[in-house]
Amino acid sequence: MALKVLSVFGTRPEAIKIAPIVRLLQETPGIEARVCVTAQHRQMLDQVLELFQIKPDYDLDLMRDNQSLAAISASIFTHLDPILAQFQPDWVLVVGDTTTVVTTSQLAYYRRIKLGHVEAGLRTHNKWHPFPEELNRRIATVIADLHFAPTEWSKGNLLREGVEEKDILVTGNSVIDALHFVARQPEPQQITELLERLAIRGPAARRLILVTAHRRENIGQPLENICYALKELASRGDVEIVDPVHLNPNVQEPFNRILKGTPHVTLLPPLDYLPMVHLMKHAKLILTDSGGLQEEAPSLGIPVLVLRETTERPEGIDAGTLKLVGTEIDRILREANGLLDDPIAHAEMAKAANPYGDGHAAERAVQALLDRAA
Repeated sequence: MALKVLSVFGTRPEAIKIAPIVRLLQETPGIEARVCVTAQHRQMLDQVLELFQIKPDYDLDLMRDNQSLAAISASIFTHLDPILAQFQPDWVLVVGDTTTVVTTSQLAYYRRIKLGHVEAGLRTHNKWHPFPEELNRRIATVIADLHFAPTEWSKGNLLREGVEEKDILVTGNSVIDALHFVARQPEPQQITELLERLAIRGPAARRLILVTAHRRENIGQPLENICYALKELASRGDVEIVDPVHLNPNVQEPFNRILKGTPHVTLLPPLDYLPMVHLMKHAKLILTDSGGLQEEAPSLGIPVLVLRETTERPEGIDAGTLKLVGTEIDRILREANGLLDDPIAHAEMAKAANPYGDGHAAERAVQALLDRAA
């Protein structure tokens, strides 16, 4: 009898990280693999599904404008439960720390279905940063039967919380599997044209600073600080700042108000994952509050300044690929200008080894599920 596995995800970051596992599950004999998307992020999710050629078996299509955490949680509860009842999987897989993760985990528990948690063990040890992700992943840990930890550090967190070592597997982060797959694809025409238009290529090229900022805890004054720091950074004249601005209106408003029309600042709509990776490959420096970019950029040799007060990925700080700079204007400028003006400091960060994986996380995760079924 085939091992029945249901992968559940709803946002673009989740889709990117679980895509290599989903593809391998579907190719592996002895596994009946199905996919359910909650579509917590609709547009940003769909382009990843297309890129990795994943066709969901179940699409809950739950995204609504400005819906609360309570509303999306309630929708997932009521729409996913009948699917679990009908398919009766042996395992449910979730990835990361979203509302989809925490709600799916509880439903799997209610149905007495085994739960595999991909990207397990990340912690800031501050329940408000990031909000609500920190508690989402802690709850998933309490419920999960198999924990796919990306690093030894994350495994250590799980052990300290009482998870048995036999239930933890250090796989590396599957986002590196996805990055390798996408980086091998041809550069999209839109990126080629953008680089030429902004004079980022060539002997007299300006240096590209790639920015993403959208975390819930940064909305308000922190985002405004980030915008004013970028405005000052752009005045150097030897850089081009490119920011694919998140669709959240609370993110769009300060970026458009403060930065729109600023010389050497280009605000773009959110980029699909393929062009985003290829744009990242040309960056001299990345400023971000994203989790995924903290893991991906080191594989491409790009220093990252993390626009947050805490990070659940301290391995990158220890390895020297990341630097935590917060959201104060003066510190952002000091650290960014320091890396731009000091080639030695930049090279030290750029050449640091990526602690987040080797591109074989999916193989380890799928084999662990097979081993548990043997």
